[in-house]
Amino acid sequence: MNINFIKKQSTQILVHLLFWMLFVFVSLFVFSKYYWQENPFLQYLFILVLIVYINNQVLLPFFVRKKGYVLYIFVFVLISFLATKLYCDVFAQCGCSIKKCLSDYLWQTLTPLIFFSFIWMLFRYKEKQDEVEKIKQEHVKMELQFLKSQINPHVLFNNLNTIYSYSLEKPNETPDLILKLSDNLKHVLYESNADKISLSKELSFIDNYIDFQKIRTEGTKKILYTKAIDKEYTIAPLLLITLIENAFKYSTVNSTIVVDIKSENGIFECTCKNAYDKRKQKLKEGIGLKNLKKRLDLLYKDNYEISLVEADVFTAYLKIDLS
Repeated sequence: MNINFIKKQSTQILVHLLFWMLFVFVSLFVFSKYYWQENPFLQYLFILVLIVYINNQVLLPFFVRKKGYVLYIFVFVLISFLATKLYCDVFAQCGCSIKKCLSDYLWQTLTPLIFFSFIWMLFRYKEKQDEVEKIKQEHVKMELQFLKSQINPHVLFNNLNTIYSYSLEKPNETPDLILKLSDNLKHVLYESNADKISLSKELSFIDNYIDFQKIRTEGTKKILYTKAIDKEYTIAPLLLITLIENAFKYSTVNSTIVVDIKSENGIFECTCKNAYDKRKQKLKEGIGLKNLKKRLDLLYKDNYEISLVEADVFTAYLKIDLS
């Protein structure tokens, strides 16, 4: 049985018991002149309990479902009036006028009816909020899976193209590329399915990817890759690859690509710099960065910062609070 369901039911039972105990105490002892010595309150109490739970279990759900709020108010007032008259005429036998009866005894019927109606609506509102939150979480989960599915094939497609090219031009280097691709596949297909993975695993994937690119861009581009990690953290998988891959994808020939990764006191930073053709960069601005921003919004909300600066070199900067 669901723990949240048990907790909810226990809370409701406790609220109901505490109210009835307090209500009986007040009715018998605080107003003892009216309800202990002269009136058979305890006999009427059983009928009052029955009225309250018929209202909670039958009337309220029915009228709320049908949105018959005006009719419910009319029925509520009518039940309160008839129950009070029943108490006056049958149980108390006070022989008083309707005005006197209502002024002295109506609160006794209204108090539990109003209280438990409010409790019913409060718990129903909480259930609706929980349902909405659950739907939101499922939506976030599905959207993240969709965004990741767009990232993974893109990375692998580029790697496969490289292997194909080198199998024709440099067949001796092909086995090393295949081994690196195998490690990338393992990370993408298995390790990246978790919501969070260790930073060391993600950086191993990045190390491997950059080694892969060093082989692919040998003689055409220079790569300066540095990292300084103070301790182990967890991070959402496949966040960095978009920035790093863009640096290689849009960098010009015979240029230097800079990738700097560091973390200190829970603050993780990744900076990528590359020379670029401004016209080419604008024409080929794809969905990669948009997807990255969506994932960051879903996963880290206000705990991240990303900036893209187009100057003499294109600079992509990402900072995430991992603490």
